[in-house]
Amino acid sequence: MKTADWILEGYDSKADYEKAKGISTKKKKEGKTFNIRECPKCKSDDVGLVLSNSDSEKGGGKEWECRKCKWKGKDIVEKELTEDELMKYLDSKGEKIA
Repeated sequence: MKTADWILEGYDSKADYEKAKGISTKKKKEGKTFNIRECPKCKSDDVGLVLSNSDSEKGGGKEWECRKCKWKGKDIVEKELTEDELMKYLDSKGEKIA
């Protein structure tokens, strides 16, 4: 048996080690998945990229804007849903599904 690398390198937890090394342990959902972005303030999914200054070398196209509450920022909430979860999400919003 071998001592784990995160212990040998002096990290307090495996999560700290993986974060420092850039290792992602997110489990992929099986089947088709759908990505939804939500506003962190009002939880609306009516968000879009701010394209002002997008031609500049730095800063352009990295901010999000909520069209409902006018929030602007970089910390957007991203969710990954399976097809069943997406259908439940759309039903709860009252969207018509064709």
